[in-house]
Amino acid sequence: MLSPRTIAAQLPSLAGRCGLAGVASVAFSFAVAAQGGTVAVTGDGTSSLPKPAVGDTATGAATDPQGKGKNQKKKSPTAAARESVGGDSTPPSSDQRAIAALVNDEPITGYEIDQRAMMLSGSNIQNQAKANFEAIIKNPKTSERLKAILQETVKANEGKSRDEIIAIFERRKKDFGMSLQKQAFESARSSALPAMKKQAVEELIDDRLKMQEAKKQSVVIEDAEVDRIISGIAERNKMTVDQFAKQMGGTLDPIKTRIRATLSWNEVVRRRFGPLINVTNRDVDKLVAATSVAGNDDVELQVQRVRISMPVKIDEKGVAARIQEADKLRSKFTGCQTTAAAATGVPGATFEDLGKRRPSSLSEPTRTLLVNAADGEMLPPNVSEGAIELWVVCGRTVVKAVDEKRNQAEGELKQKEFELMAKRYLKDLREDAHIEYRINVGSR
Repeated sequence: MLSPRTIAAQLPSLAGRCGLAGVASVAFSFAVAAQGGTVAVTGDGTSSLPKPAVGDTATGAATDPQGKGKNQKKKSPTAAARESVGGDSTPPSSDQRAIAALVNDEPITGYEIDQRAMMLSGSNIQNQAKANFEAIIKNPKTSERLKAILQETVKANEGKSRDEIIAIFERRKKDFGMSLQKQAFESARSSALPAMKKQAVEELIDDRLKMQEAKKQSVVIEDAEVDRIISGIAERNKMTVDQFAKQMGGTLDPIKTRIRATLSWNEVVRRRFGPLINVTNRDVDKLVAATSVAGNDDVELQVQRVRISMPVKIDEKGVAARIQEADKLRSKFTGCQTTAAAATGVPGATFEDLGKRRPSSLSEPTRTLLVNAADGEMLPPNVSEGAIELWVVCGRTVVKAVDEKRNQAEGELKQKEFELMAKRYLKDLREDAHIEYRINVGSR
């Protein structure tokens, strides 16, 4: 058994070798809101959420006469989410519990303002936190503290083997890294939140007014629709809902509140002003002329693809064998409805129904071959990157470029009218509402 002194003499090189690098490699995942790809909703009556087409009925609108969703039960964040860095693991302070504003006698608390400010400043906090973290690990005092942890570990574990001491030190080093991460995050949050609180309280006031009007008209969006949108956001960001909750600071309540208010408000405005929105052909012609170049008729191809994967290292005989398998598969093809079945049983083969594609989105020579192929035809095998490909044309649709441009232009003009009316309507509600500010959040 090596003595503690001998172990201590051998370990400083370990601290120098994996110390700061080890701390820097700790998973740097801050619990911040509004990451890339997530929903962004403004407080002026508009949003980047999908809006219902003017004159259509919004999917999932509630019909409860009380204006409440059928499943509106608040779910407390999981313990894991609360333990995440930056998660709300402590109860609200007295300032957070205090009523910061009243909107027609409906309160807004300091806690809600902090949550909304956190969501609004999410990406800024993340960037600043990373910068803070990098500055901390470059600080000589951090290296000194890590070496001190090493010495403390050796001293506290006399009689244990070198490998045991290293394992204990690695755990302490990880904890140390996480504490630095939290320190960097808290510093970034404390500097970012004050500037966002004024915007947060104004957004929350707007949300209260929107929801109050939606309840009057019994068009509050149900929990199921909000959950569907949250799931979609998480899926687009390649996360589970629980992982997304951690990313948002341990709770999804702020973003759910915002989504529900926005969608409910869209339905209020659609019902009230939809029939009044009128776009003339002259307006559409002007927009098309200003934004488009003379277009020709285009085509959309309905295509399928079968890919037979190949290993990274494969000789000519192996490639020839795969091409033979592709030819056999092609011989079984009798129509688009049989493509998937023909691919079944072929080693490494995957079937994809790619739907409608413009030829411009496809690379050559596949593009030209597909355009010239007959409907219901499978192209000969083609060697692509790491795979043999078999393309199928299942049909085609001629698209009039000018007609498409006109439809897009009409939709844009209607949407602008919709947003303008929404802003005016919200402004009128603000002027008629009783809004009482009890705390000057801009100075906190």
